[in-house]
Order: sequence, then C-alpha cells, then structure tokens
Amino acid sequence: MTGTLATGVARTDRGRGAGRRYERIGPGGDPIAAGGTETDTERPPGDEGVVLDCGWGRLVFGQTFPDQAAVADVLRSEAAGARDICIYLRDPHVLVSRLPDELFIDPSLTYRLPLGGARRRAGGTSEEAGTADTPAPVDSGPELPGVRIRRLRDAADADAVNRIYAANGMVTAPVDTLVDNAATDRFLHLVAEATTGEIVGTITGIDHVAVFDDPDNGASLWCLTVDFNQAPPGTGQALITELATRLVARGRAYVDLSVLAENAGAIRLYERLGFYRTATLCVKRKNPINERLFLPAMPAGYDQLNPYAKIVADEAMRRGIRVEVTDPEWGELRLTSGGRTILTRESLSELTSAVAMSRCDDKRVTRRILTEAGLSVPRGRTATGDAADAEFLAEVGQLVVKPARGEQGNGITVGVRTPEALAAAVELAARFCPEVLLEELCTGEDLRVVMIDHEVVAAAVRRPAAITGDGVHDIAELIERQSRRRAAATGGESRIPLDDMTREVVAEAGYEFHDVLPEGEMLVVRRTANLHTGGTIHDVTGELHPVIAEACVAASRALDIPVTGLDLLVPAPDQPEHVFIEANERPGLANHEPQPTAERFVDLLFPGTRAPQRLWTPAGAATSQA
Repeated sequence: MTGTLATGVARTDRGRGAGRRYERIGPGGDPIAAGGTETDTERPPGDEGVVLDCGWGRLVFGQTFPDQAAVADVLRSEAAGARDICIYLRDPHVLVSRLPDELFIDPSLTYRLPLGGARRRAGGTSEEAGTADTPAPVDSGPELPGVRIRRLRDAADADAVNRIYAANGMVTAPVDTLVDNAATDRFLHLVAEATTGEIVGTITGIDHVAVFDDPDNGASLWCLTVDFNQAPPGTGQALITELATRLVARGRAYVDLSVLAENAGAIRLYERLGFYRTATLCVKRKNPINERLFLPAMPAGYDQLNPYAKIVADEAMRRGIRVEVTDPEWGELRLTSGGRTILTRESLSELTSAVAMSRCDDKRVTRRILTEAGLSVPRGRTATGDAADAEFLAEVGQLVVKPARGEQGNGITVGVRTPEALAAAVELAARFCPEVLLEELCTGEDLRVVMIDHEVVAAAVRRPAAITGDGVHDIAELIERQSRRRAAATGGESRIPLDDMTREVVAEAGYEFHDVLPEGEMLVVRRTANLHTGGTIHDVTGELHPVIAEACVAASRALDIPVTGLDLLVPAPDQPEHVFIEANERPGLANHEPQPTAERFVDLLFPGTRAPQRLWTPAGAATSQA
C-alpha cells in the first residue's frame, strides 16, 4: 500500500510446507500451532490471529484477532528494522488511545477497487456484493511499449526490487523471503521488466482468501513503486491493471490499498482507475522508521531542506540525535548527541578542514595533489588566452573546458575541437571563475565514488540525460516529460534544460526538437552526466574493480579529507583503467541508494551511535565501523 505509491505486507513466521504458511496468534502474542503444515485443501476454518510476513514487516489482519490486547502484543514484537502494519482492526482508535506511547494511527487513506467477485458465506456458499461494491471496469488499455509484467521469480528479481524500494525511501526485505513469498498463492508479487532486462517497477498483491479463507473474498495491494530513472510513463498504472486482472481471474470481490494522505499524485491515479475511499484505518508501532508519521512536529525548517540535507537529518533523527535546522536554504544543521555537537551542510561537516576543502575547491590543486600521489589524471593546463591554448588543443585533439572552481557542471564545455570553439568555451567558463582549466577529453563512463573515513561507501556510474522514443511525441515533448519525472524523483533537483546545448546535442544526432523519435530508440540529449541537468545515476558498488577502490583510498588520504566524492572516467567500473577528474568536498549522499551513505556519514560524526539494522544489504555495501 504506502511507500512511494504504496507500502507493505508482513510476516508469517511458521511454515505450511508445500502449502501456505501462516501464523495464528493467541492471547499474549504467542503463536498457536507453530510449525503447523497444511495443504490448500486442508485449511482450518475460522483462523484467528493471522499475521503475514513480507520480509520488511508483518501485515496483521486485525479482523482475525479475538481481542485488541493480542494485537498489541504482536505489534510490540516487531523486529528491529522492520515495519508492521495492522489493518482491518475494529475500533483501532480505542487501541491507540490505550497505548499512545507505543502505537499510532497511520496518516493514510484506504481506497478500494471493486472487482465484481461475490462475498463468501460461512460454509463455502457465496452472496453477491452490495451496491457499494459494484464492479469497476478493469481496463487494461494498450500494452506499455518496452515493458512486460510478470511474476517475481528469483533472487535477482528480488534484489532489483529491493533497489527500487531503497531508491524510493521504502523498507527493504530479505531476498529469500521475497522469493519464497512470490512462489505461494498468498502473494501476487509482480515486476515490470524493460526490454533491457532491467526491473523498473514492482507491485505486491495479497490474496486474503489464500491467507485465511477471508469471508469477504478480498485482497489488498502493497509496495507499488517504480524506478523513476528507468520506468516509462504509465508503468505504475500498468502494474495496478495487471494485478487487478489477475485478482478478477481468481474471483476476488475487491482489492484495497493504503496511501499517505499527502500523496496527491498517487491518489489522483487511484481515483482515475476507479478506486473509492473507505473508512479503514491502519495501526502501527512507533519506531524510527515511522517517526515522521507520528512526531507532533518536525524541526523548524525541515520541510525547506533539499534532499541532500534532509537525508542527513532523517538518519540523525532515526538514531535519536537532536536535529536543529540552522539555515534551511543553505542546508545547514546542528546535530547534538550527549555532549557532542556538530554543524553540517549536507555532507560537509566541521570534520572537514578548511585546507582539505580548498584542495577540492580548486580543480588545479586537486590535479596537482593527485599527480604527486602517483595517481592518474588527464593532461591539462590553465588557459592563458594565447596561442599556447590552441597548441595544446592541437596536441590532444579534443578538450574539456571548465572553471577551475565551481560545481553542478556550471560553465563546462565538453568536446571542444576547434580554436573558435575553444575561445567560446573559455569565455563561458570564465563567467563562473576567472581561472579556466583545459583538460584532455578522455573517453569512458563517468564514475562517482563516495569516500567516508577513507573507505569506499558507494560507487555509481552517472549517465547523461536521455529519452526513449514512443513514435508519437516529438523530442521536445519527450524531454519535458522526462524532465518532470527527474524533478519528481529528486525533489526538484534534476531537470533537463531545453537550451542551446540540448538543441546542439540533438542536432548532432540528426534530429530537431520537433521531430518524432521512433519507438524504442534512445537519444542522449546532454553531453555531461551532471545530475542537475537530468543525468541519472546507477549503483555499481558491487562491481568496482579493486584497483580503482585502492586508488580512491589513496586519493582521499592524499587530499586528507574525511568525506569526498571522487569523479573518474573509466572504460567500465569492473576494469582497472581510470583517470581522476575532480574531487567534491560535499558529495550528494541522496543520490546513491541503496548504499548506506547517510548511515556511514552519521557513523563518522557520532561514532557512539549505530545505524538501524537493515533487512537487506546491497552488494558492495560498506560495513559499519561504529
């Protein structure tokens, strides 16, 4: 249900062998008939205290519990790092009023899509649904080009799903749990697969009849989310439609979902598809994961923080560290734990010295220090505005021209080939910094490696903004649509400018803005992979070659900086060849999900605290030194 669009299901801790697994909870929260095994045809009538495991938390079916005390006991037993949800509990407000320090009513809305199946009577007969459940049409519409929807099959699928969960701020789940669940009739765990083989979206359906012989013949929808870097528009709707179609084939009467009341975009989608509001409420246990949902107020200025500061604030609050927003526009925080107080600006903190910061601030100084440390950098020189600049261009063939100081790709020109273009590029760069650096253009993928406390915490390949043709919309429209998606995925930080540079790159590919791009054809529309101009980032931490990792450690030590983002050009991240381009003293930690960048940063600031337990660890994740 909730999540980016919806979130999640819960926990059966006992097995049903080849049949379905379930757990019945009795008074005091103890399981009844733990380890019991039954086949689909041997399901006992009147299951009580049903709890279903989804790996990242448990779905507690409140209507199956004999009393509220048993529900409270189950929610109290929530696993560390997990999030349990109790739904369909009668009078949930009464339970919360009795345990206000432990439980809260989730600030979400429940929506229902009638599917046309009959309700079930005791004894196995059926009755028609009432008028409120008049079936809505399940209109599959045209197939989504370049995407097919299928069931989750194996560990690779589950790992990809976890990466999407993490990228969208959702709780992840053990891979084996996702795979085991998907193999049962209780779950309809679907994924959207692109033609490239990448998983770009996911949705989980729960068949209540398969779980506990639900007399209402219902189902629920959880964990709907997509990869906003890769998924084409309409992926979320296609997943919902496919799930509804499969539930109709099972004869289910309805499917419910829960969505945060503030998620206006998702609510519009659900209402357009025929979902309507119901009065169902969800109860959750107060824990660090849910903190934002039940705190009476976040720190003043929190809502004004950009994603790079907010990820630090969120991680600190999860650990009980006091957060004060001292300058929301600047992204500055004061973090306090015990007698220790540290000021941060995004990933820059008081632990980074002014000298170390200045070494990264001036790209010429960065080059010199790395060269003296025996590390590889492109050939380069400071622009002098005379014939020597043109001679250097003739020597190396192509140049990258950039301000010696600056960030976010401002003033950079890539692929300078002629003296005339060189003069124009130097003039552009000089608008941002009087000193201009000329570097040999090296080919390869743009690799960012995040170093914290001289350890590799995350590595990602950054790719320039690109669009994929649908044979209908022109290139300008496709760019605008992709730009909106990038802005939505990054809190407004990433957009593709429709400027002269974009027009020039499109023209070099043989197109104009008004041309319709053929269906399935991908077109790169920017030269640089800067995230602020629509670039995308792809985690490769688990693929990073040891030679590159060792070089990055040497670079961070040479610069003597505790947190840095090192930019390299590489043929591929799993090959040893590389050159260093620059070092960023304030790397964006929010761009590297699912790697634990914020966790390791707060470990550095407050070694006495520990990051919350993760239910799933991505490949290549650094281990905590706390």
